[in-house]
Amino acid sequence: MTWILVRKLLRDVRLAWFVVAVLLFLFQLLWARITSRISTQILTALQNAGITLEFLQNLVLNRDEMMGQLVQAVIGGENIALDKAGDMMTIAYVHPLVLTILCIWAIGRAANAIAGEIDRGTMELLLAQPIRRSQIIAAHLCVDAIVFPTICVAIWIGTYVGTWLMGLQSAVNPHARVDPWRFLPALPCVAFLLFAVSGVTMAISAMGRSRARVWGWAVSLFLSMFLINILGQILTGPWEWLRPLTIYYHYQPQLMILHDDWYANGEAWLNLSILFGVGAAGYFCAWVGFCRRDLPAPL
Repeated sequence: MTWILVRKLLRDVRLAWFVVAVLLFLFQLLWARITSRISTQILTALQNAGITLEFLQNLVLNRDEMMGQLVQAVIGGENIALDKAGDMMTIAYVHPLVLTILCIWAIGRAANAIAGEIDRGTMELLLAQPIRRSQIIAAHLCVDAIVFPTICVAIWIGTYVGTWLMGLQSAVNPHARVDPWRFLPALPCVAFLLFAVSGVTMAISAMGRSRARVWGWAVSLFLSMFLINILGQILTGPWEWLRPLTIYYHYQPQLMILHDDWYANGEAWLNLSILFGVGAAGYFCAWVGFCRRDLPAPL
């Protein structure tokens, strides 16, 4: 019965699943085009005009200016070299638009999982079948285990196709060359971010009955986390200690892409463990809460 429910849930999300995968794929193509233009044309033109890379970095990533700090926080920190195409491509994995698409997908699917069924009045019909509540939670977990890896693969395929079309894989200049295979280790980080967002939203959904309220709580929570993480990088001091409490602080795919020995770095494994732990804790709370609660009558 659980597998039947999994197939039903996959049919329900197939359109949104496809749209999200295509959007993320197309964004990687767009960013590959931007990276190619910056690394092969814009930087060359600036250097021919006598503008050095050091001057450009100090202008764009000035730590003494608020705008420079904001740009640095968005692109992933101060370890990004603007003259290296491989570094520029990693920004596509932490870009706010990519994070927004990923989080909206995870929030929407998890919010509809339980609260959405109760809100529509279909949960009673589902529980009238020979299925336990724990099987419903397990079915949604199986759906995540199927959907999240495919979304990550769509992102990587976009990286591979984009760098191939733009000629970045075979560029003569080593600074303009991009190896898409180095982006593979970052995919578990993306998948665990989705799992963390989905797990927390699932816990909220298991305690609510209104899909709109679950959406509101989840969006407010993760937007607050995002702002705290950004402000913590800009306003060091009063905000910085709050950053480790957000999931975005532990989402660091660039660390795994730019360093060949990332697997020897305990910080990378710690970040992955925290993201996975948050998702697992969210699903556990959803399982406990949903199995113990009384379902209200549909309005």
